[in-house]
Amino acid sequence: MHTTNMLLVAASIILNLVLIIHILYNNSTTTTWNLSWTSRAADEAEEAASVSCSGHGRAYIDGLGVLDGSKPPCECNNCYTGDNCSFLLPDCHAAANSGDPLFLEPFWMQAAEGSAVVESGWHRMSYHFHEDGSYVSAELERIIRKLHNLVGNAVTDNRYVIFGTGATQLVAASVHALSQTNSSSLTRLVSAIPYYNAYKEQTDFFNYANLKFEGDASVWKKSEHNDNLTQVIEIVTSPNNPDGKLKRAVLEGPNVKTIHDYAYYWPHFAPITHLADEELSLFSLTKTTGHAGSRFGWALVKDEAVYERMKRYLTLSSMGVSRDTQLRALQLLKVVVGDGGEEIFHFSYETMKKRWEMLNKILAMSTRFSLETIEPDYCNYFKKRRDFTPAYAWVRCERFEDTNCYEIFRGAKIKGREGKVFGSEERFVRLSLIRTQDDFDQLADLLKKLVSKEVVRGQSI
Repeated sequence: MHTTNMLLVAASIILNLVLIIHILYNNSTTTTWNLSWTSRAADEAEEAASVSCSGHGRAYIDGLGVLDGSKPPCECNNCYTGDNCSFLLPDCHAAANSGDPLFLEPFWMQAAEGSAVVESGWHRMSYHFHEDGSYVSAELERIIRKLHNLVGNAVTDNRYVIFGTGATQLVAASVHALSQTNSSSLTRLVSAIPYYNAYKEQTDFFNYANLKFEGDASVWKKSEHNDNLTQVIEIVTSPNNPDGKLKRAVLEGPNVKTIHDYAYYWPHFAPITHLADEELSLFSLTKTTGHAGSRFGWALVKDEAVYERMKRYLTLSSMGVSRDTQLRALQLLKVVVGDGGEEIFHFSYETMKKRWEMLNKILAMSTRFSLETIEPDYCNYFKKRRDFTPAYAWVRCERFEDTNCYEIFRGAKIKGREGKVFGSEERFVRLSLIRTQDDFDQLADLLKKLVSKEVVRGQSI
């Protein structure tokens, strides 16, 4: 009898264990999955990352042909071709037009583990983050405030933070918000020459009923229309695109509202000389981390009414920024602030410094082309006096007959951007210095050839 009872107790224990396991792993009311469900995504990402493309290109998990089961193909840098990007094309033009900040790509390859993002298929499927209808990740807002406090480039206290699809959308939202007055007269939009060409292009394209682009802020200041009554919006880009200078507003008065575009105000490009403390400031992930393709920017707004009008514009035009983009931005900025910005800002500054040293060395041999000098300044972030290292070279053609600088450089197989699109003279051309190392090397080589034609005796480049 005793043996029988023991067997019954043992059987009961085993049965209960089976039932517990069944409940834990097979409860029909709970969705379960393999805890290694990220493996496939990780394998695909690492397979693409492992394709070297001879160091002259990249492979991506969404590359052409992957849906057919093909290995991610190489997408080659400018002037390179072949299955492995190993063939350098002869007579290729240097790409120095766009502001693609691909110079930061090597940093993110070094930070591959920390910057990687894997998300579930059900991540943030709602239109909103919270029941209150927010389109903004609270954690991303927190880390943006932390980033500015760390770098020391902007005041975030008593500011609203609003997200946009890049600074491009935020410019449009800001102009919309600031031009909404009870006045039936036109609001005038101005910016000091040379100005970023998108300001004029956006205004012309959207053909606002109550807004007109008037061009140079300095010209407007001296004009008879500057009557302290006409409503004016001035966009101040600092550091400026295209010439890299720190700028201040030209206009003032009760009829003037100002948008400060600080997209380039990071240690990559300029000394951090002061905390920006403005009514409305714009920033962009593009020029902070280099991720132009993510299309993410943010604004720091002091006035609640302006913030609400901007939010209304962004809600109606796009219902906020993609939740996937916000997740990626959060992960990238966690890497940036994780060590106080030490790694990324030192990497970026040293890269830009080397490029400027090379460019200055080449153009120092020329009397035909010149760069406007920007005096070094003390950087509060690096705690030292340092040179400006702008994203672009704003080059002037000095010869009387060189009336179109863009065409001079195009003839030398260098594709820059015309001075006239920045409201300036055609004697200027903008050259991008922030693309890949391949792009910069090609630009430097062609510049050497162009300058060497001046036959400067007794010197070498």
